Amino acid sequence: MTRAEALLARARAAGWRVATAESCTGGLVAGAITEVPGSSDIFDRGVVTYSNAAKADLLGVGADTLAAQGAVSEAVAAEMAAGLLARSQADVAVSVTGIAGPGGSEFKPEGRVCFGLALRDGAVRTETVEFGPRGRALVRAASVDHALDLLLSVVPVTGPVTGPATG
Repeated sequence: MTRAEALLARARAAGWRVATAESCTGGLVAGAITEVPGSSDIFDRGVVTYSNAAKADLLGVGADTLAAQGAVSEAVAAEMAAGLLARSQADVAVSVTGIAGPGGSEFKPEGRVCFGLALRDGAVRTETVEFGPRGRALVRAASVDHALDLLLSVVPVTGPVTGPATG
């Protein structure tokens, strides 16, 4: 069972809906979820906000947050997830913003990806993962897996979801 299949089964059993706010992954998290037949049962919406203007316009990320922290930051990831959740019918929203590469800087290196997770109960959590300079495709793939793992970590297990989550 893939991560996306496990998410679909678990969210369906719990009656949860999911939303994604993506930057460096460009919709790949939403794509992984909607690749699974029946995903319309749990997937509310996905938003790709690659530019800072899109983050502000579509998700309500503050201009002051973007100016002070930059797009690749836990503060922006938190505002992306919370902003999407407020604009959706989802129970949980995950956000991804990072530097897939090539490039980066001394302060924000290639492979740094920040994630946000917002829940309907008001909880918001963030984390940063340093995937390293693996190349664009591998950083993006690892980011998709991590975002799905974050969703799986909060969607309640209420039914018989079996099998290891892979891929």
